[in-house]
Amino acid sequence: MNSLLSPSRWRDVLVTALAPAIWGSTYIVTTELLPPDRPFTAALIRALPAGLLLVLFTRAAPARAEWWRLIVLAALNIGVFQALLFVAAYRLPGGLAAVLGAIQPLLVMGLAWGVDRHAPARLAVGASVLGIAGMAVLLLSPRTVWDPVGIAAALAGAACMAAGTWLTRRWKLHLPVLALTGWQLLLGGLMLVPVALLADAPLPALSFEQVSAYAYLSVAGALLAYALWFRGIARLPSVAVSSLGLLSPLTAVILGWALLGQALTGTSLLGLFMVLTGVLAVQWAAVQPR
Repeated sequence: MNSLLSPSRWRDVLVTALAPAIWGSTYIVTTELLPPDRPFTAALIRALPAGLLLVLFTRAAPARAEWWRLIVLAALNIGVFQALLFVAAYRLPGGLAAVLGAIQPLLVMGLAWGVDRHAPARLAVGASVLGIAGMAVLLLSPRTVWDPVGIAAALAGAACMAAGTWLTRRWKLHLPVLALTGWQLLLGGLMLVPVALLADAPLPALSFEQVSAYAYLSVAGALLAYALWFRGIARLPSVAVSSLGLLSPLTAVILGWALLGQALTGTSLLGLFMVLTGVLAVQWAAVQPR
């Protein structure tokens, strides 16, 4: 058996998949527990404390020549991406935003092909298209609202995350995974400070449940999830990692069914199957030798 198909490689896939699964759980935490209409504040609280904790814990600073790359990655993966994500979330139905975000694997393959001259495997392209189609079957409806600004924000956010994933793998900064995660969360969180102050209303007095929800978003949704994500980027092909992002809305749908009693129809199950098949096929295609 080829070493690329070893159990350790698939273990890396499963560990990395925990990150989008955790992000999927943040949807229900946000909608059910957090104060409403403060998206940028939620993104700020999610990123900044986690980044500060990791930077203080690791005590590893980037080399002087790598600072500009780190700032670019922090903007793409955290700061700009989070801002665009919440603009899309407020202007689009969640299903449409998720479907538009599902183009990330295709964008990563396009970057690798156009810049690195790595032609994508046909199976990976087909599987990515299958994943997008599955998301559409699962989440779209005839009542879906197509807001131009929201669509532009969702597409730009997908492009940011795809570029951030590809560049993180391509640049290979000389930082341990936890330090790389911490600096990106810290810098990205600082980018969100003026946006949160200008765009969101001040927080009200918080209940214990709301404080716990913000703590979960920061510790699990940022510190743990992004550490697992960047670990995966260091060990797996970029397109394999980006395709795992489709598991985030899938997790949200399953939790909505399990905890909130939201319906899962036969069409929804077909969409789930299509997305999972697409994700697994991308993993298989990405680890095949050229």
